[in-house]
Amino acid sequence: MQPKPTPVRMLPYRKPTQGRDYWLLDDALPDPVAVRERCLARDDWTQGYPHRPEAWPGMRTMPALEPAELEPLEAWVRQATGSKRLWIESTPDGGHLNHNCVQVVGVDESGPKPHTDSRRLCRYAAVLYLNPTAPADCGTSFYRQRLPNGQLGGNAVMPPHANLVEALGSRFVAMNSFVEDVAIEHRFNRLLLYRANLIHSASDYCGHALADKRMAAVFFWMA
Repeated sequence: MQPKPTPVRMLPYRKPTQGRDYWLLDDALPDPVAVRERCLARDDWTQGYPHRPEAWPGMRTMPALEPAELEPLEAWVRQATGSKRLWIESTPDGGHLNHNCVQVVGVDESGPKPHTDSRRLCRYAAVLYLNPTAPADCGTSFYRQRLPNGQLGGNAVMPPHANLVEALGSRFVAMNSFVEDVAIEHRFNRLLLYRANLIHSASDYCGHALADKRMAAVFFWMA
């Protein structure tokens, strides 16, 4: 007898809504070109997949922004979310997310990978788009479950679970287990802030050379 398939856990669903679940700040930096040129000139990149056996793609380095560039963005995050304080969280063993990190990923290095960020390490996450020529469809998408029978499920990880793996009870899911729900267009110097427990992913990647690939800075805040 073949073992019975593990039942699919249904997640709660709430339609991602601007001003409640995600926020947009266009023209986020006063001089985004200078930030981009500084990133392009760096020589301290760490390689990810497919160049090394890492879970994350492309390459990345830190920090993306200097303190004077980051402080106004954090003030806006506090205002948008109503948070009195933001901080960078870590686990007792020193684990942490790569906050204020610039990531560069080409079209051949990855595709959409729906996931959530750890609720133990952040409440809000953000991405700042730093390539002026990247296509609009290289932004960020929010996803929801698609069950084996085609029924649509939820999109959020809630307590007591910390991430999507815990919430679903498995690290491995079928390729068609998620469907795009809301897509945010890539726009140069746009900051997308969102609740980190929502299922999300880069919508797509682009480019083959450093200057053409999708470049974005990512941030993770506890509040």
